[in-house]
Amino acid sequence: MLVALHVLIQSALIVRVLLRPHRDPASRVAWMVVILAVPVAGIVAYLFLGETSIGRERLERVRQVMAGLPDIASVPGFDNPAARPEIPERHQSLFRVGQSISGFAPVSGNRAELMPDSNAAIEAMVADIDAATRHVHLLFYIWLPDNNGRKMADAIKRAATRGVTCRVLVDDLGSRSLVKSELWAEMAASGARLGRALRVGNPLKRALDGRIDIRNHRKILVIDNEITFCGSQNCADPEFLPKRKYGPWVDLMLRFTGPVVRQNQYVFAADWMTTSGEDIRDILREPIEVPRPGFPAQVITSGPTARHSASPEMFEAVIYGARRDLFITTPYYVPIDAIQSALCAAANRGVDTTIIFPARNDDFAVGATSRSYYADLLDAGVNIYEYQAGLLHAKSMTMDGEIALVGSANMDRRSFELNYENNILLCDHAVAAEIRKRQEAYLTQCRRITAAEVEAWPWTRRLWNNALAILGPVL
Repeated sequence: MLVALHVLIQSALIVRVLLRPHRDPASRVAWMVVILAVPVAGIVAYLFLGETSIGRERLERVRQVMAGLPDIASVPGFDNPAARPEIPERHQSLFRVGQSISGFAPVSGNRAELMPDSNAAIEAMVADIDAATRHVHLLFYIWLPDNNGRKMADAIKRAATRGVTCRVLVDDLGSRSLVKSELWAEMAASGARLGRALRVGNPLKRALDGRIDIRNHRKILVIDNEITFCGSQNCADPEFLPKRKYGPWVDLMLRFTGPVVRQNQYVFAADWMTTSGEDIRDILREPIEVPRPGFPAQVITSGPTARHSASPEMFEAVIYGARRDLFITTPYYVPIDAIQSALCAAANRGVDTTIIFPARNDDFAVGATSRSYYADLLDAGVNIYEYQAGLLHAKSMTMDGEIALVGSANMDRRSFELNYENNILLCDHAVAAEIRKRQEAYLTQCRRITAAEVEAWPWTRRLWNNALAILGPVL
């Protein structure tokens, strides 16, 4: 009787897998393997982790908030001719893809400063918070109560104490150690308004109303509608003590000014209003200053409530747009087939294509899966390097000396389907060159991977990598 019930449930779930929309064939096959090959546990795994759902109530709140946000094109100042970008025709399609994802048109008049390193990024954010006069909006996936975490919390407390409205939003799972610490209580006591995105609560109850591992992975700071930060940096020491053996974490963060700040403000506002219920739409309606000379840029967001395949489409557009050179850094590489094919196609058509992965990944399964793709990439002519001096956590793409894409999204299925992410796409020779220079600096602490080395891997290692790659859609 129990066996028959087990088979019946397996059959029902397989039908469910085959009928679910927006699943590529590899994902369907992976889940069918898990359901059939792992008795009971495979069924439980699918029920808890098999479908991308944030829960009906959360989904309805997201829809209501998004529907109530003012049209950004109607904000005074965005219709100023100085905000209309002049983008080379060969790159215009990239920004059209970005606009189709987030609804934000590219805007000109932006400037950016690349932070020297992780500690310098924290210092710059603290300095800007200390100079804030009206509001500070801060969102981190991971905020640790360590040295840098305390510096940031102290800055928030100082700002709130002098009357600046501080809204702090953290992912409930990623920043659980902060939420449980004295720093969280101290910020609340100072008058800062605190929010926990995607609360876990009772894990079993939470899992029955949407996936518990859908997380807000964004890293955003917006100050006075004038300054924003975007990149891969969490609020933590580079040594990242919870995973110290992989450290230091090496990140890439940029400080932006200009009209693109308002787009990041929209992203924060949507997340904040969904989480807290506080209406902060008036901040979005404030006129923007007449843009000064600067480059065109665009915020691109993605997540489980955004258009399906949004994030990989953006990556693919940049890769296919390359004509001379393409340089990528990503800590986690679990691609869909289209991303892998795009990279191979770039190298095969003569684009100088380079990608850096960490030598030691904090997720062993993701590290092994990434290496299962090395042979095909190398065969196409992609230059592969592994970073030796810690975990290279920077998520960056530079293309043809003009285009850069930076932010929180990795080139893996978690970022593609489960995480809420934010990136900025920009077109500027100077900024792209500065990011490319940083990417090339990483190479000095890398080891190049050759086709001969990969071919010499023992069959046991190749078996391990390829077996885990089959489960890539589950990872």
